[in-house]
Amino acid sequence: MSSVLSALLPVFLIIALGTVLRLTLLPERASWDAFERLTFYVLFPALLFVSTATADLREQPVTSVGSALFGAIIVMTVALLALRLPLQRALSMDGPAFTSLFQGAARWNTYVALAIAGGLFGPVGLALVSVAIVAMVPVLNLICVLVLARYASDKTPDARTTAGIILRNPLIWSVLAGIAFNIAGIPLPRVGVEFLEILGRAALSLGLLAVGAGLELDKLWRPRASVIVAVILKLAVMPAIAIALALWFGLEGQALAVVAIASSVPSAPGAYILARQMGGDAPLYAHILSMQTVVALVTIPLTLAIAAWISP
Repeated sequence: MSSVLSALLPVFLIIALGTVLRLTLLPERASWDAFERLTFYVLFPALLFVSTATADLREQPVTSVGSALFGAIIVMTVALLALRLPLQRALSMDGPAFTSLFQGAARWNTYVALAIAGGLFGPVGLALVSVAIVAMVPVLNLICVLVLARYASDKTPDARTTAGIILRNPLIWSVLAGIAFNIAGIPLPRVGVEFLEILGRAALSLGLLAVGAGLELDKLWRPRASVIVAVILKLAVMPAIAIALALWFGLEGQALAVVAIASSVPSAPGAYILARQMGGDAPLYAHILSMQTVVALVTIPLTLAIAAWISP
């Protein structure tokens, strides 16, 4: 448990620093938007590519890790859509609010997952989370766009727009390229690896700072019922589903821990932009994300401890 807390504490301290910087040195939203674009299109893809291209994945159960996380998303999606009307009635939500609850329960923060997995397991942890990105990001983008198009507005989902959102995602392409280099055994020059690793370290730092800058602390003391439900679904129910599937696939040790990490981190900040663009309840999503980020400081260590306890 001490090693888990040692890996988690720096992550959340950087998130807290991001909040402090937004309130003091960098209050302009435009500054953080620029950081997010730089991280998303340059720094983060560099980290994902070098992690997957150079990691020794031959003895890692990458297929089972991806399948467990993919399966957890599908189970959560089916359950939320099946219970949509009862949830909306019980929580007094309209369609746009339901889409924010959905994104808050299903999405995951890749910055936080990579930082924790890298801190605990080094290059192998980074590589396994990168594999999880391939398994989760495309399907999550597709599902969330469809849910927003169906329930946040009266528009019919546009297949070309949906495909464009997924195909233009640099995270997916960087991981696929890294895996291709890994499988083909194409060596990367040392200077290239060091260059990409330096960019990767900057990606995690800026990404976590941006997470902190996006928190809305003033709403933490007045959580709505829908916010509490989203926190429970994302930080308790989703990990339980993912860990159960991981055990079913025979995962243990580091691989099981990575599944626990990827499924138990807070939701993704980028979903706020998607909610704003497609008519979702963006303020509700911001509230959900802020609450999840604070609560996750407690729930992630608990989830990892439970995963270690039940591991074969």
